[in-house]
Amino acid sequence: MLQQALTHRSHSALHNERLEFLGDSVLNCVVASLLFERYDKIDEGDLSRLRANLVKQQSLYEIAQRLELSQFLRLGEGELKSGGFRRPSILADTLEALFGAIFLDSGFDAACGVIRSLYIPVLEHVDPKTLGKDAKTLLQEFLQGKKIPLPQYNVIATHGAAHNQEFEIECLVPKLDIQVFGTGGSRRAGEQAAAKLALEAVQLALAKTPSAGRKPRARTTQLKLAGIATIQPDAPEQEVLGKGNRPDAGERGGNVKSIKAEKGDKSDKSDKSEAREKHDLVDKAERLEKSEAKAEGKVEKQDKQDKQDKQDKQDKTVKEPKEQKDAQGSARTPAASRNEGKSGSERGDAVAAEPISATAVASQSRTA
Repeated sequence: MLQQALTHRSHSALHNERLEFLGDSVLNCVVASLLFERYDKIDEGDLSRLRANLVKQQSLYEIAQRLELSQFLRLGEGELKSGGFRRPSILADTLEALFGAIFLDSGFDAACGVIRSLYIPVLEHVDPKTLGKDAKTLLQEFLQGKKIPLPQYNVIATHGAAHNQEFEIECLVPKLDIQVFGTGGSRRAGEQAAAKLALEAVQLALAKTPSAGRKPRARTTQLKLAGIATIQPDAPEQEVLGKGNRPDAGERGGNVKSIKAEKGDKSDKSDKSEAREKHDLVDKAERLEKSEAKAEGKVEKQDKQDKQDKQDKQDKTVKEPKEQKDAQGSARTPAASRNEGKSGSERGDAVAAEPISATAVASQSRTA
């Protein structure tokens, strides 16, 4: 079974691919169990990322090199001539086939013990926060944590034939004046190489120039803000008084006066500011009163207008019957007034003599 696990398919028909399939599943199970026990505060997503990074081809290749597994491979003539014993894919597959053979030969506990003994030294030197993240991701997260703008990647040049090109990539971090170059067989590989160099340069630059704390305010400025007159040390005309140079009484009196004058100026400024605030409040209150009075005046005016409209309506209703009565009285004039005081025969003659007007006929019809 050991011989089959070490045999590549280029050597014979009895090769290690089936054992590799079994060993891959056993490896994933044991590594998942190991991570679950070791990192109890990491969530499922990060555990999956760690496991994928530990069981990938590069990690298995490094373990196989540590075991010097290439000396025991059974390869065909073509693979031997092309250097197959150094190929990462062949070494990684052979290691998984060995795990599968141990599982079949001695059971799961034996295979688990072998895998743990190979992976625990690896986990001792691994940061679970960064394991499995590429250089571009690490650089981006680091810059974002420091509140620095993201890097810029530019293709500087390409070298070689079309089927075997090499890309030269520039990585810039403008805020820190960092410019590095990386090369790779593809644009992505070149960006990863440049990002790795940029991350090292950024960490080094920030380590050399730590963020400066807040500068202490000069004591003379603090005293001036407190209202205390002091001698400025940087003034060329004034001299800083030491212990042996005490000012005389006149100078001390002048200093006291200057202190009082400054205090008086500050009190005047405070009084002016208070008076200005009071004046603003009074103006605001007056404007508010005026607006309220204007609103009340509009309401009173509207009430008066409503009352006036109501009174006009009442007067109109009273006036209409009076006009009708006046019209009826006017129908009797002028002929009726002239006929009053005459005898019956005279009135009849007058009526016969005077023609009946259209207005009188109309008024008589309305009265009827």
